[in-house]
Amino acid sequence: MLRVLVPSDGSRNALHAIRHVLHEYDQNHALDIHLLNVQPPFSALICEHSSKIARTDFHQEQADAALAPARRVLDDAGVPYTAHSKVGDTVDCIVDMAAELHCDGIVMGTARKSSLVRLVESSVTNKVLERAHVPVEVIAGESASTLERVGIPAGIGAGAGILALWMAAN
Repeated sequence: MLRVLVPSDGSRNALHAIRHVLHEYDQNHALDIHLLNVQPPFSALICEHSSKIARTDFHQEQADAALAPARRVLDDAGVPYTAHSKVGDTVDCIVDMAAELHCDGIVMGTARKSSLVRLVESSVTNKVLERAHVPVEVIAGESASTLERVGIPAGIGAGAGILALWMAAN
Protein backbone atom coordinates (compact mmCIF):
# COMPACT_ATOMS: atom_id res chain seq x y z
CA MET A 1 0.00 0.00 0.00
CA LEU A 2 1.31 3.42 -0.97
CA ARG A 3 0.83 6.03 1.76
CA VAL A 4 0.84 9.73 0.83
CA LEU A 5 0.65 12.88 2.92
CA VAL A 6 -1.20 15.81 1.39
CA PRO A 7 -0.73 19.08 3.31
CA SER A 8 -3.68 21.40 2.78
CA ASP A 9 -4.22 24.98 3.85
CA GLY A 10 -7.63 25.26 2.20
CA SER A 11 -6.31 27.23 -0.77
CA ARG A 12 -7.19 26.63 -4.43
CA ASN A 13 -3.61 25.50 -5.01
CA ALA A 14 -3.92 22.87 -2.29
CA LEU A 15 -7.02 21.58 -4.07
CA HIS A 16 -4.92 20.97 -7.20
CA ALA A 17 -2.90 18.49 -5.14
CA ILE A 18 -6.11 16.88 -3.84
CA ARG A 19 -7.43 16.44 -7.39
CA HIS A 20 -4.11 14.94 -8.42
CA VAL A 21 -4.24 12.45 -5.55
CA LEU A 22 -7.86 11.67 -6.45
CA HIS A 23 -6.72 10.82 -9.99
CA GLU A 24 -3.93 8.64 -8.57
CA TYR A 25 -6.47 6.87 -6.36
CA ASP A 26 -8.55 6.09 -9.45
CA GLN A 27 -5.48 4.29 -10.80
CA ASN A 28 -4.62 2.53 -7.53
CA HIS A 29 -7.28 1.97 -4.85
CA ALA A 30 -4.59 0.81 -2.43
CA LEU A 31 -3.49 4.45 -2.03
CA ASP A 32 -3.63 5.46 1.66
CA ILE A 33 -4.31 9.21 1.77
CA HIS A 34 -3.51 11.39 4.78
CA LEU A 35 -4.55 15.04 4.81
CA LEU A 36 -2.69 17.46 7.07
CA ASN A 37 -3.37 21.00 8.13
CA VAL A 38 -0.84 22.88 10.23
CA GLN A 39 -1.88 25.83 12.36
CA PRO A 40 0.66 28.40 13.59
CA PRO A 41 1.16 28.49 17.35
CA PHE A 42 0.05 31.47 19.39
CA SER A 43 2.54 33.94 20.79
CA ALA A 44 3.54 33.75 24.44
CA LEU A 45 1.44 36.87 25.14
CA ILE A 46 -1.71 35.22 23.77
CA CYS A 47 -0.94 32.04 25.72
CA GLU A 48 -0.67 34.06 28.95
CA HIS A 49 -4.17 35.45 28.50
CA SER A 50 -6.07 32.43 27.20
CA SER A 51 -6.76 28.91 28.34
CA LYS A 52 -5.18 25.89 26.71
CA ILE A 53 -8.65 24.52 25.97
CA ALA A 54 -9.66 27.74 24.19
CA ARG A 55 -6.47 27.71 22.12
CA THR A 56 -6.88 24.02 21.25
CA ASP A 57 -10.52 24.55 20.25
CA PHE A 58 -9.58 27.55 18.11
CA HIS A 59 -6.79 25.66 16.33
CA GLN A 60 -9.11 22.70 15.68
CA GLU A 61 -11.83 24.98 14.27
CA GLN A 62 -9.31 26.64 11.96
CA ALA A 63 -7.88 23.28 10.84
CA ASP A 64 -11.38 21.89 10.20
CA ALA A 65 -12.25 24.95 8.10
CA ALA A 66 -8.99 24.70 6.13
CA LEU A 67 -9.47 20.96 5.45
CA ALA A 68 -13.17 21.29 4.55
CA PRO A 69 -12.69 21.87 0.79
CA ALA A 70 -10.28 18.90 0.47
CA ARG A 71 -12.54 16.67 2.53
CA ARG A 72 -15.53 17.66 0.41
CA VAL A 73 -13.72 16.68 -2.82
CA LEU A 74 -12.62 13.32 -1.41
CA ASP A 75 -15.98 12.62 0.26
CA ASP A 76 -17.87 13.43 -2.96
CA ALA A 77 -15.66 10.96 -4.82
CA GLY A 78 -16.08 8.32 -2.11
CA VAL A 79 -12.33 8.15 -1.49
CA PRO A 80 -11.19 7.10 2.00
CA TYR A 81 -8.65 9.27 3.82
CA THR A 82 -7.49 10.21 7.28
CA ALA A 83 -7.39 13.86 8.35
CA HIS A 84 -4.78 15.22 10.76
CA SER A 85 -4.10 18.62 12.25
CA LYS A 86 -1.00 19.90 14.02
CA VAL A 87 0.09 23.13 15.65
CA GLY A 88 3.64 24.33 15.03
CA ASP A 89 6.07 25.25 12.31
CA THR A 90 4.48 24.22 9.01
CA VAL A 91 7.59 22.65 7.50
CA ASP A 92 8.56 20.80 10.69
CA CYS A 93 5.05 19.41 11.07
CA ILE A 94 4.84 18.24 7.45
CA VAL A 95 8.23 16.53 7.50
CA ASP A 96 7.66 15.02 10.96
CA MET A 97 4.17 13.76 10.08
CA ALA A 98 5.45 12.12 6.90
CA ALA A 99 8.05 10.27 9.00
CA GLU A 100 5.61 9.43 11.80
CA LEU A 101 3.08 7.95 9.36
CA HIS A 102 5.82 6.17 7.34
CA CYS A 103 4.61 7.92 4.20
CA ASP A 104 6.00 6.95 0.83
CA GLY A 105 5.61 10.49 -0.46
CA ILE A 106 4.25 13.99 0.02
CA VAL A 107 2.01 15.68 -2.56
CA MET A 108 1.82 19.48 -2.37
CA GLY A 109 0.06 22.09 -4.46
CA THR A 110 1.76 25.41 -5.09
CA ALA A 111 1.24 28.58 -7.11
CA ARG A 112 3.06 28.99 -10.41
CA LYS A 113 5.87 31.45 -9.70
CA SER A 114 8.99 32.61 -11.45
CA SER A 115 12.39 31.32 -10.41
CA LEU A 116 13.30 34.78 -9.17
CA VAL A 117 10.26 34.92 -6.87
CA ARG A 118 10.97 31.41 -5.56
CA LEU A 119 14.59 32.46 -4.92
CA VAL A 120 13.68 35.37 -2.63
CA GLU A 121 10.58 34.07 -0.90
CA SER A 122 10.49 31.78 2.09
CA SER A 123 8.41 29.03 0.51
CA VAL A 124 7.00 26.13 2.52
CA THR A 125 7.22 23.99 -0.62
CA ASN A 126 10.92 24.77 -1.11
CA LYS A 127 11.70 24.02 2.53
CA VAL A 128 9.78 20.72 2.46
CA LEU A 129 11.66 19.75 -0.71
CA GLU A 130 14.95 20.45 1.10
CA ARG A 131 14.10 18.61 4.32
CA ALA A 132 11.82 15.70 3.45
CA HIS A 133 13.23 12.19 3.52
CA VAL A 134 10.61 10.93 1.06
CA PRO A 135 9.81 12.05 -2.49
CA VAL A 136 7.82 15.28 -2.74
CA GLU A 137 5.53 15.71 -5.72
CA VAL A 138 4.73 19.35 -6.41
CA ILE A 139 1.54 20.05 -8.32
CA ALA A 140 1.40 23.39 -10.10
CA GLY A 141 -1.68 25.39 -9.28
CA GLU A 142 -2.87 28.87 -10.14
CA SER A 143 -0.60 31.59 -11.48
CA ALA A 144 0.99 33.79 -8.87
CA SER A 145 -0.59 37.16 -8.18
CA THR A 146 0.41 40.22 -10.18
CA LEU A 147 2.36 41.49 -7.17
CA GLU A 148 4.41 38.30 -7.06
CA ARG A 149 4.91 38.15 -10.84
CA VAL A 150 5.74 41.83 -11.37
CA GLY A 151 6.19 43.63 -8.06
CA ILE A 152 8.79 41.38 -6.47
CA PRO A 153 11.10 41.20 -9.53
CA ALA A 154 10.70 44.99 -10.02
CA GLY A 155 11.53 45.57 -6.35
CA ILE A 156 14.60 43.36 -6.60
CA GLY A 157 15.71 45.19 -9.72
CA ALA A 158 15.21 48.59 -8.09
CA GLY A 159 17.07 47.44 -4.98
CA ALA A 160 19.97 46.16 -7.08
CA GLY A 161 20.06 49.47 -8.97
CA ILE A 162 20.15 51.50 -5.76
CA LEU A 163 22.86 49.25 -4.36
CA ALA A 164 24.93 49.68 -7.54
CA LEU A 165 24.56 53.48 -7.35
CA TRP A 166 25.52 53.51 -3.69
CA MET A 167 28.56 51.31 -4.35
CA ALA A 168 29.62 53.54 -7.27
CA ALA A 169 29.33 56.63 -5.08
CA ASN A 170 31.45 55.16 -2.30
